[in-house]
Amino acid sequence: MSEKWFQNWFNSPYYHILYHHRNDKEAEFFMDNLCLHLNLHKNSRVLDIACGKGRHAIYLNKNGYDVTGIDLSDSSIKFALQFKNEKLDFYVHDMRYDFHLRDFNIAFNLFTSFGYFETDKDHVDALKSFSQSLEKDGILVLDYFNSGKIIKQLVPQEVKHVNGINFSISKNVMDGKIIKTIIFKHKTKDYAFKEEVKAFTFTDFELMFKKSGFKILNHFGDYSLNPFDEGKSDRLIFICQKVNIGTPNTI
Repeated sequence: MSEKWFQNWFNSPYYHILYHHRNDKEAEFFMDNLCLHLNLHKNSRVLDIACGKGRHAIYLNKNGYDVTGIDLSDSSIKFALQFKNEKLDFYVHDMRYDFHLRDFNIAFNLFTSFGYFETDKDHVDALKSFSQSLEKDGILVLDYFNSGKIIKQLVPQEVKHVNGINFSISKNVMDGKIIKTIIFKHKTKDYAFKEEVKAFTFTDFELMFKKSGFKILNHFGDYSLNPFDEGKSDRLIFICQKVNIGTPNTI
């Protein structure tokens, strides 16, 4: 099986160099708001799906929660495991497949860690695997970019200078995907990577959640949990609940 772009790019050290600026304070602010909104109890069992190096998981654990992080990247999980303790652990795992370690109260899929796969069925199957990891009536929080605003404000070409590397970045929309091509040279070697993320809309998610056994409880447009505005919001954040098989979803 050929390697997918996300298997290659997310496991590269250059991914972390390019995105080193990601704001931990913003991530912590978002987690605080979510935990307050969800009234998350300290004994809650939390699954962080596509956890990366664990910034959300580590912060949640510091606040007393029992957290398990999973990610496809070996290098990210290796880094995160240095923070392992009795209530914090990490595993290399592909979100497309069931993770049966335990029944979790809540699962987080944050910072547009979704939309990477080829078909809608692949995405529905991934959501079904999220559901399988949750207890009855468990909660899923899925945080995505607002594709409408992203497309409207798309910058076709830019160069970012990070750690002495000139990353030439081009963006376009093709076949329902927002495609970012990243080209650069480092130590005399040329590199090229891609990011291909589905431009899912609110309506797309409604349909996928129905097919995968979730009902939408609420949705927001930013990390302050303000209402979603398709033209203005930066994010599209869903709070969903697992429903029993055979139970119709009401959205």
